[in-house]
Amino acid sequence: MRKRHTAAQNHRKQAKNDSTAPHLPKVTQAALRLFARYGYAAVSMRQIAAEVGLQAGALYLYTPDKQTLLFDLMRDHMQALLAAWQDCEKGEDALSQLEAFVRFHIDFHQKRLEAVFISYMELRNLTEENFCEIEGLRKQYEDVLEGILRRGQAEGVFQVPDTKLAMMAVIAMLTGVNTWYREGGRLSWEKVGDIYWNMVKKAVLA
Repeated sequence: MRKRHTAAQNHRKQAKNDSTAPHLPKVTQAALRLFARYGYAAVSMRQIAAEVGLQAGALYLYTPDKQTLLFDLMRDHMQALLAAWQDCEKGEDALSQLEAFVRFHIDFHQKRLEAVFISYMELRNLTEENFCEIEGLRKQYEDVLEGILRRGQAEGVFQVPDTKLAMMAVIAMLTGVNTWYREGGRLSWEKVGDIYWNMVKKAVLA
C-alpha cells in the first residue's frame, strides 16, 4: 500500500512539472464541486474531465485515479486548517484560547462548505491507508481543543467530566453551523459566533 501511495505522489509531482500544469488546480476544483454535489461514488473520471474541458484520457496526466483526488482534497483541507490555526491569535489563558478556537472553527469552515462536506461525508470512501493519514491530521486538530479543555481544568476555570467527550461535542456543534447558516438570514455572521461562543462557555465553565 505504501508503494502505491508513493507512486501517486510521484505522479502529482510529474504533473506539476508538466507544461500543462495550470490545469491541475482546475481538475482539483472540479473534483471538489462534483464530489460535493453528487457524492464521490457517483462521479466518474470522465465527468471530472468534462468539467474542465479535457479528454478523459488526458485527466490521467494530472492524477492517477479518483481516490487520489479525494485524498488530496481531504489532506489539503486538513493541512490548511492546521496551518490557519497556528497563525490565529489565541490569547494567554484557557478561556481566551477556547473563545479563539470556537470563532476560528466556525469562520474557517463556513468559508469552505464543499471541502467540509467532503471531509466528513466521504471518509468512508478512502482506502485504509489514506483514511489513517487523514484521521491522523484530524486527531492533531482535535488534540488542540482537548488540550485547551485540559488546561482550563488545570487552571480551575473549566469543569468538564470527560475532556475527550466534550471535545467531540463542541466540534460537532460548531461544524453543524454549516448545515443551516445562509447569508441574508436574520442573524449576522458575527452574531452567530457570539451565540455559539456563549453556549460553549456556559457548557464548560466551572
